[in-house]
Amino acid sequence: MKEKLAYLGPEWRDAGLARLTAELDTSKMNGVSTSMADIYEACPGGGEMYLFLECAEGKVTRFETGAGQAPAAEFSIRGTYETFAAITRGELSSTRALMTGKLKLRGNMAKAVRLAPLADRVNKVLAGIPTDY
Repeated sequence: MKEKLAYLGPEWRDAGLARLTAELDTSKMNGVSTSMADIYEACPGGGEMYLFLECAEGKVTRFETGAGQAPAAEFSIRGTYETFAAITRGELSSTRALMTGKLKLRGNMAKAVRLAPLADRVNKVLAGIPTDY
């Protein structure tokens, strides 16, 4: 069995970037250029964390996690650690979480809806990382 990586930790982030770069089919990314900051509330140990993703012309160019202030992004999505963990595990879709109020979006809602399939592909790739939540 593979060693599980701490969710949002440096090793998990590095594995995420490697997988996203290798596994996301750029032909299905439709040349999208955008950035997104997920703000995790009520994290284990207290406080907030973030996951930042940036794409340019259909390729992942930045993938970061950390504590404190997230980098500026086109979209900001806020929710609890448990909600984001359920999404990453594949137990909850990001669209359903938004529609039920478990996530709060700041940014262009129409564009966010068009980008929902991209978020689903990203989450499917990240779900493949052996993770300790």
